[in-house]
Amino acid sequence: MKRPGSLITFAETIKGIELNTTEVKLLVQCITESTFRISSPGASEKHSYSVTDQIHLQAYTLQDSDQNILLSTSKLKLLINKAPVRFKFETPDGTVLSEDDHGLGIIWDEDGVTNYKTLQPGERFFGLGQKTGGLDKAGKQYRNWNTDAYGYTPSTDPLYISCPFFIGMSHARYYGIFLNNHSETTFNFGAANNRFSFFQARDGILDYFFFAGLTPADILKDYTLLTGRMSLPPLWSLGFQQCRYSYYPSEDITRVARSFREKQLPVDVIYFDIHYMQNYKVFTWHEEHFPKPEDTIRTLKELNFHPVIILDPGVKVEEGYDVYEEGLAGDVFLKYPDGVPYHGGAWPGWCHFPDFTRATVREWWAANVEKFAHMGIEGFWNDMNEPAVWGHHVPRILEFDMEGQGGTHREAHNIYGMQMARATLQGAKSGMVNQRPFILTRATFSGGQRDSAVWTGDNHANNEHLMLGAKLVAGMGLSGFPFTGNDIGGFTGDASASLYRRWIAQATFQPLMRAHSMINSKQAEPWSFGEETLEIVRNYLELRYKILPHLYSLFYEATQNGMPPVRSLLFEYGNEWKIFARSFEHQFMLGNDLLVCPIESEISIAKVYLPKGKWYHFLNDTLYEGGMEHFVELQHDTIPLFVKAGGILPMQNTVQHTNEPNDGILRLHIYFGSEGNYSFYEDDGVSYDYENGKFALRQMHLNTNQFEIDKQEGQFISRYHAARLYIHGFKASRVEVNGNAINISKINFRFMPAISNFDPYEAYPDALKEIQDLPYLDIEYTKSTIKIIFLI
Repeated sequence: MKRPGSLITFAETIKGIELNTTEVKLLVQCITESTFRISSPGASEKHSYSVTDQIHLQAYTLQDSDQNILLSTSKLKLLINKAPVRFKFETPDGTVLSEDDHGLGIIWDEDGVTNYKTLQPGERFFGLGQKTGGLDKAGKQYRNWNTDAYGYTPSTDPLYISCPFFIGMSHARYYGIFLNNHSETTFNFGAANNRFSFFQARDGILDYFFFAGLTPADILKDYTLLTGRMSLPPLWSLGFQQCRYSYYPSEDITRVARSFREKQLPVDVIYFDIHYMQNYKVFTWHEEHFPKPEDTIRTLKELNFHPVIILDPGVKVEEGYDVYEEGLAGDVFLKYPDGVPYHGGAWPGWCHFPDFTRATVREWWAANVEKFAHMGIEGFWNDMNEPAVWGHHVPRILEFDMEGQGGTHREAHNIYGMQMARATLQGAKSGMVNQRPFILTRATFSGGQRDSAVWTGDNHANNEHLMLGAKLVAGMGLSGFPFTGNDIGGFTGDASASLYRRWIAQATFQPLMRAHSMINSKQAEPWSFGEETLEIVRNYLELRYKILPHLYSLFYEATQNGMPPVRSLLFEYGNEWKIFARSFEHQFMLGNDLLVCPIESEISIAKVYLPKGKWYHFLNDTLYEGGMEHFVELQHDTIPLFVKAGGILPMQNTVQHTNEPNDGILRLHIYFGSEGNYSFYEDDGVSYDYENGKFALRQMHLNTNQFEIDKQEGQFISRYHAARLYIHGFKASRVEVNGNAINISKINFRFMPAISNFDPYEAYPDALKEIQDLPYLDIEYTKSTIKIIFLI
């Protein structure tokens, strides 16, 4: 056992502050005014797949005394105790955020390196990526080791993704810790003891970043500044996505696509699962199922579908198989220390696996992806990339390149899927000139948000997974992954019509809206559940496409500051203890203003918690008081939805797919309240021209009786020539637009009427038709500032 001991000397160098103790050496770096880094020797020189750029050091002040060293910035203080060496992080006013346990601190032993932190009174812990359990993870322990978790339950750990980053709340203040270590790690948040929390790295390398902020959003901003943020996805990837294991032969996938169009169900994406391959061999097409893949792809595109194919990392060991032969010739496969290639069992049988930690291997993989992109494939779904070898463990002695630094599977396992997605994105971008691809992955690691979307793996068709899915998506958002979702209806098992309806309703408001079901289960297309469910699903899909302007603006925000579209209530309401209750911890926000309350199937009265403030019922404009619980009566086609007073929601008319032009009228729903702000973003949705200024950004502000749209930033010509303002809760009798008086009109409007006495032989009520009087105002949508004053 080894620990830091007492400080002998310290020195300020170009690398940071080097601490020389009786047992070890440590390096302290000030990265930003709100971020410090603590690491053991050599850690800063080791290649990190998470940290994007070279570390730039920030100025600080240093005070040295007999007992300690104090490092200070305007936002954070680090107190280094000298005997023994211990670290304490404080706010500028001296409030303790986190501190090493005085008797334990940092210890190296047979378990690797462990940093013990004193549990603060009432300390809470959030995030850690794709983890089950409650919003507050205090009292729990978690392990990071990417796992093919088929059959997982609401308490399974680990799952498919590792993210050694969490946000803590201490003394009503926020901090974050990111353990920059790819190996197996463990986080204990006070499980089985009331003295300490700890984080542990099996490889013995200590390297962590400590963030401080006034809000969780501040922490996430600093963390994603360090680990990177996503680029804008193609707009079509935010539409509805239909998948099944599997649609084949080619006539089947085109039949499903045509059925969506014939039934007027808005959709953009359809998937090719593993049966498109010849004997499950990656980068092949089945000779009988898909004899003319280019024709199939062309047909799908004529139907305005964007095709996505699955890719598995295992390459079948088979003489004459060109991908295998090229891989052997290029020396791309993983090997044992004696140079023998590793064989692992996967879909094709015995396979070799590429070493994605070597640049030349990523280039080889990318070249194969590029060929498919040239065929018209626009999305690539990376599966089985934990890597999965039929439930068995990959030998940890396998050797990896690790960007020339060398390493074993112990170090590379957690970043394997992340690097596969990186290589896939590289090839897709090469094959799609100035067109954005869609990359989806099952396994990834901190920083993987830069390259791909993520889904929650092989879930089940039951209410437990319906509710768990909401918490997992919100938890991954807290951890820097903005583009996430789960398989609607459940991958395994057979969803009931009521379960499928509620899942569709919930997924309408999540970033990734993908339905997926397993082979040998019942068909799970919307029309498979009967006429009533078909109509309900159509209504929600139409609503999904109506809110695409809102969703796309939220993705733009994610590219700027790391804030996810789906937001845990922790972001704004962390001081309200009710959000941590089991009854309410699955509730989430879509942006800052729209509150979504997932509920189980068959429930007709839901108990919800509305945070402090005032809230409008999204479906009927009933005004509720916040800071308390409410019981909401429901029909079987609805879930509780609320908009915060002062909220601004941009929408468009219904379209069948994102290639279909809208009618040029931007629907702006504004909800009476003291204050609201919104950033509305547009670009062409498909190219990278926005990087050269071809975008349109408008800041919108609501202040009681005044609504203002700032002058447009960017050179993109907006899709909208007019704006229709739907006025919720206002009591104005006249309006001034840029100083000119305008009359208010009336139309009928409401989103989701109740379904009662359904008769399949009578016309079904369209749930998106207007049925309630609501004031609206039509104005010209110019690039100039627009100022609207509501007068009583």
